[in-house]
Amino acid sequence: MTDDPSDRRTRRAWYLYDAGNSAYAAVVLLAIYATYFKESVVGGALGSFFWGIAVTTATAIVALLSPMFGAIADVTGSKKRFLLLFTAMACAFTASLFFVTEGAIALGMALFILAEVGYRSGQVFYNAFLPEIASEREMGRVSGNGWAIGSAGGVLCLLIVLTGVKLVGGTLIVRASLIFTALYFVAFTLPAFFHLNDRSPRRPMPRGRDLLRIPFRRIVETMRAARAHREFGKFLLAFLVYNEGILITLSYGAILGSTLFGLGRDQIIVFMILVQVASVPEAFVPGLLIARLGFRSTLLLSLAGMVGAVVWLFFAQSVIAFYLVGAVAGFALTGVQSVSRATVGMLAPAGRSGEFYGFFAVAGRTSSAAGPAVFGAIVFHVASVLERSGRTAAFAEQTAHRYALLSILGFLILGTLILLTVNRRAECKTVEPA
Repeated sequence: MTDDPSDRRTRRAWYLYDAGNSAYAAVVLLAIYATYFKESVVGGALGSFFWGIAVTTATAIVALLSPMFGAIADVTGSKKRFLLLFTAMACAFTASLFFVTEGAIALGMALFILAEVGYRSGQVFYNAFLPEIASEREMGRVSGNGWAIGSAGGVLCLLIVLTGVKLVGGTLIVRASLIFTALYFVAFTLPAFFHLNDRSPRRPMPRGRDLLRIPFRRIVETMRAARAHREFGKFLLAFLVYNEGILITLSYGAILGSTLFGLGRDQIIVFMILVQVASVPEAFVPGLLIARLGFRSTLLLSLAGMVGAVVWLFFAQSVIAFYLVGAVAGFALTGVQSVSRATVGMLAPAGRSGEFYGFFAVAGRTSSAAGPAVFGAIVFHVASVLERSGRTAAFAEQTAHRYALLSILGFLILGTLILLTVNRRAECKTVEPA
């Protein structure tokens, strides 16, 4: 596959798309919009609560829709069309976040939810291309390359945004950075538009009742297939649980920095750049480890790193410690996500990758539909109790965020325990070392 120039172009297009959507994640989810919404649009512990509700709503919508769209895309050979449609949606509503100003809570939540639905739905179809551009032996390496290039794209976007924030200052440049991020995402999507194509046969789009019957029929078939592959089912259950902790970390990383350690906007951007840079080596490492240890053991090592990072963060008291925790978490988190994605590609039957990645997305979005809301609710209620007991609002907010970290730890540990039940001998497919 890699000797064909057209295959190399296809892979490069796939990698570059990851650079664009990683910029969205870095700016909107991690460094800029999350803290802007929490601190400037809402303020206080209530900001964390509303942020959790917004993330939960968006991911719940994706959890409901992605299996159906994935099944339709597989049957009609239209993964690329769905990918571009949802990417356009993500870019348009990311740019529209420019209009969210102080106090515009409902608008800020609504526009973010729409952008997030586009971003996460697009990921379903982006991931579904992996089995078509890489052989079974290459999936670990190709998936890792995608994460590495994606992380580099996120770093580049953050560096550009940081320059603007430092030179100009104020909230206007923060809002303008969201327009820039949308255009950046569009630019890195263009290679996929020209060079990334479905390899499954293209069929006419069904109409009427047939359009509704196809996804449900394929979903039933997939559920039967999952029951026939018990180890795959256990892997999905483990992912459902440990991904709670991963998505909470991603959703609240910047908010934790500003709340627990008093980081300013430019410091948070620097922190997120550090996280992204630290994640690049780990994007390549899984390709080596999977070949030697297998998928389960590689995942367990990455999850152990995440657990260690969260424990360290719970006790951390200095900004330097927070930065070091971020480097460890960025390294481990990338490993968890990259290996999880490659595992689904290894286990999906031929011709049904979109559908299986749709269910993989359901597992992820179902968990993330609960996790951020749980974290935000813990923060809000603990802070309320502490304030009623006479504590200052600042102390209550900081303490509430610190104790909410225990929810991340619980999800990661429980997911790890479930993953331990997956039979290592079920890993019967070989992989190519990096």
